[in-house]
Amino acid sequence: DIEVVGEASNGKEALDLAKELTPDVIIMDIRMPEMNGIEATQLLLQQSPTTRSLILTMHDMEEYVLRSIDSGAYGYLLKDTSKDEFIKAIRTIHKGERYYSSYISNVLVNNYINMRNNPNPASQENKFELTKREIEILRLVVDGRSNKEIAELLEKSVRTVETHRFNIMKKLHVKNIAELIKVAKEQKLV
Repeated sequence: DIEVVGEASNGKEALDLAKELTPDVIIMDIRMPEMNGIEATQLLLQQSPTTRSLILTMHDMEEYVLRSIDSGAYGYLLKDTSKDEFIKAIRTIHKGERYYSSYISNVLVNNYINMRNNPNPASQENKFELTKREIEILRLVVDGRSNKEIAELLEKSVRTVETHRFNIMKKLHVKNIAELIKVAKEQKLV
């Protein structure tokens, strides 16, 4: 009862095909050439309001989850999800309901609780819009831990830690680890 009507290799192509084919549900990855899945989802909502987006990605970072939801995604699944859950998500979203895997639901609940407990955060971390995970990794970097050590401590892949470090450096507008540590200490982020 599910028909695949098209396949795209990047975000821009996905939008063009969605406009032409008007699918009920579009499955987006976050990392795509030309336009990422979050940007494409946001534009999809504007151009094709009846097409619902399901994010299917390997990225479990809180920032990506929240940005995807803000962009209008109806669901968020990790690529290691089971076939049954994947099909259930598609059907749920097709009915107009939201669907998030249990891990993603935990991220959303924790974010909600944090916002409720701290409705007007005035901390320096928020000045730079660092996520809780990014702050945790920043502290470990300042402590002199390598990407491999951080990955082992947090039970994440080295690639995930590298991505977080890249995002932290970008948010703090620094070019190297020395600058990162200096800004983190000056701004009392750690």
